[in-house]
Amino acid sequence: MRVLIVTDAWRPQVNGVVRSLEYMAEQAPLFGSEISFLTPERFRSFPMPTYPEIRLSLTRPEIVGRMIAQTDPDHVHIATEGPLGFSARLACQRQRRAFTTSYHTRFPEYLSARLPVPEKWSYGVLRWFHREAKAMMVSTRSLERELSARGFKNIVRWTRGVDTTLFRPRHERVLDCAGPIFLYVGRVAVEKNLAAFLSLDLPGTKVVVGDGPAREDLERHYPQARFLGALTGENLARVYASADVFVFPSLTDTFGIVLLEALASGLPIAAFPVMGPVDVVGSSGCGVIDADLRKAALSALEISKDRCRAYGETFTWHESARQFFSNIQAAHANT
Repeated sequence: MRVLIVTDAWRPQVNGVVRSLEYMAEQAPLFGSEISFLTPERFRSFPMPTYPEIRLSLTRPEIVGRMIAQTDPDHVHIATEGPLGFSARLACQRQRRAFTTSYHTRFPEYLSARLPVPEKWSYGVLRWFHREAKAMMVSTRSLERELSARGFKNIVRWTRGVDTTLFRPRHERVLDCAGPIFLYVGRVAVEKNLAAFLSLDLPGTKVVVGDGPAREDLERHYPQARFLGALTGENLARVYASADVFVFPSLTDTFGIVLLEALASGLPIAAFPVMGPVDVVGSSGCGVIDADLRKAALSALEISKDRCRAYGETFTWHESARQFFSNIQAAHANT
């Protein structure tokens, strides 16, 4: 099966959406599929207001429709609700092509954190966007329940995985700072609630890996924390393995692949009792989920790294891809 994935999120962005899609392309041959991408690389673009790292494509449904027709895929998967996603949705309807979608990001919450836009308005638009999809893929049971309650239909599960060869415990420690080391990895933006982590009274050192529009302000307000900027590959994996606890202060993430990377690296999780951490950590004993984030971070220090590593190894990209392609095949069969 030839699958075309349309996505507004793409390199050089470093986030869970991009990584998930890249791994799906790698795994595709194992499931009798071939993936091609329609991304912002093929269009003129402009920086998203308040978040210039993300670029929005300048295009129209007619242009995207021609590109889809030229590719002539067996199936179209629309990964994001951006300009490319909206154009692809309309193009697929005009061409009477069945398509699936996925729900990665809680845009209503992100938007309302920046602009005075009621969440119910944004959810109304998203319901319309996903309504005609043969299936809408979500990462967790919690997200499925929430979106079902908001009127979304045709929801199926697509979990995530982690590269356990890259992300693993290591003897070397590349962070030359006082321990214990409490680590955060991800976008440095208002919706990530980083101040809730950086303001905690904790021993040792707080380390932030990532970049984003809030970085300059947070560095100024929390000079004792170490900000390392965006890291990838071996450089990122070594930092994970050098920390003691992974702190995840976000209240709005739908999953958090960084949680899996931390667990595979042997790090226990400290987080609020919200979607994402609740689903990933669950009853594994590999993290502390508590409304008191300081208490969670300190208690997590007592958790065995070996236990976290063993649990992290249960999340594979192969299983993630199996779910993804099974969802597509089932949707395709029902067209």
